[in-house]
Amino acid sequence: MPPAFDREEEELDEQARNFKPLTADEARQLRERSPQISPWRVIAGQIIAGLVVALAAWGLTGRQNLGWSAGYGALSVIVPAAVFARGLTGRLASLNPSTAVMAFFVWELVKMALTVAMLFAAPRLISELSWPAMLVGLVVAMQAYWAAVVFAPRRK
Repeated sequence: MPPAFDREEEELDEQARNFKPLTADEARQLRERSPQISPWRVIAGQIIAGLVVALAAWGLTGRQNLGWSAGYGALSVIVPAAVFARGLTGRLASLNPSTAVMAFFVWELVKMALTVAMLFAAPRLISELSWPAMLVGLVVAMQAYWAAVVFAPRRK
């Protein structure tokens, strides 16, 4: 084997020897320092961001079709994300680790297919569709999860 692989294998062996599992108290403290963010909180942030961008597009330009286009772009992120979150928070997805992994991939595939279907349907659903406005709404809603992370409640 090349020397780089030998060093990497030695480092992994060293890490395995030095691994120390957390005690119950240490695990509790770690969870308190790093609280989980609810997927529904992220989706709420996406809804707010989508409304803001749609109203801004409409209000700043005075063109109603730009507002509808931006709003539909945001919906193309929000609806699939809500379906994904609902699928992953269901009882079946948390039966055991292998089921949870499989559920993640299945629901991610459903989310992507639903997003693509909504984007293909856009020209038929929105009269005078503005693709740039729709893409702005889509991107803003996709990036709204950062706001959910930044504004997440902190535990003390």
